[in-house]
Amino acid sequence: MQRSSEKPLTRIQKQNISAILEAALEVFSVNGFRGSTLDQIACAAGISKPNLLYYFNSKQAIHVALLSELLDAWLYPLRDMNPNGDAKDELMNYVRRKLDLSRNFPRESRLFANEIVQGAPRIDTFLKGDLKNLVDEKAKVISGWMDKGLIARFDPHHLIFSIWALTQHYADFEAQTSLIMGKDSDKIYDDASIFLEAIFEKILA
Repeated sequence: MQRSSEKPLTRIQKQNISAILEAALEVFSVNGFRGSTLDQIACAAGISKPNLLYYFNSKQAIHVALLSELLDAWLYPLRDMNPNGDAKDELMNYVRRKLDLSRNFPRESRLFANEIVQGAPRIDTFLKGDLKNLVDEKAKVISGWMDKGLIARFDPHHLIFSIWALTQHYADFEAQTSLIMGKDSDKIYDDASIFLEAIFEKILA
């Protein structure tokens, strides 16, 4: 937990917290929660371990702070789906937003994926609450579009899951795709964007 204080944080304190979180993001995204240590995070942040513990009293406190920042960002691509918009356009825009999230925040995606693989012990409340409620809400919107014949009929939840799988893969397995294709990640994302748009255009027709 971040060290509480009645006084506003100084510029140096803000810089240290930012450095700790940035270092932790790198360490956790590579090693996962269990494989990461406070010593690794302190070293990556360029500060001493006692100094790190001044701001965060445990590895879990740092991890929770990172996840808390991430979860709001994770919801916005789906939250921005407009129920009054064109059905196919809204879904295609959702695919693009999800792929952009993977492109721009690959470490955050891997942090999230590692948490899920471990059974989501620190974000299960979020998954059962905010995320489930949002997915259920948008699934009803998608189902309504299907009822009107605006897009092909599928299970709307599995349609959303498939978008997650196909877009997040490029962040979570970036090393694999880069090595197999022999291209840098930007080129792979450009190609993926073209491919995924073609796939979903056909699926939704």
